[in-house]
Amino acid sequence: MNISEMKQSLAGLEAVNFRLPSGEYLPAHFHVTEVGLVSKHFIDCGGVERKETVANFQLWEAGDYDHRLAPQKFLHILNLSEKILGSEDLPIEVEYQQATIGKFGLDFDGIDFMLTPKQTACLAQDACGIPNAAFALPQLQSACCTPGGGCC
Repeated sequence: MNISEMKQSLAGLEAVNFRLPSGEYLPAHFHVTEVGLVSKHFIDCGGVERKETVANFQLWEAGDYDHRLAPQKFLHILNLSEKILGSEDLPIEVEYQQATIGKFGLDFDGIDFMLTPKQTACLAQDACGIPNAAFALPQLQSACCTPGGGCC
């Protein structure tokens, strides 16, 4: 989900609800503690230079059980964040505290915002000697990163 899609979704809501991949809802008293611009400039294990930029939301809960973030207030926060995010329609990444800080993608089902799982991946599979993606995960683990295999 991008910023423009979130703004459009918020405009028609009466309440803001976030749901984890497990189906469990974040407590209704959550806060949006940060909206930021996160840029990542890196080299993958195949030597290709890459850049990624996302709008990052940090969700947090405290003991103020009567707190509720109204859709209009969230929209106001997003509009204020344009000073940092600029006008680009960036993809959204969400951070939420679990056993450690979890990073999620974001989707919307017409009623709730859904935190979607994010996965790590090798961006240079051809350079690592990773077989076709059709192989099962255990096969990938045994085929990749063997001693002397040249993989990251």
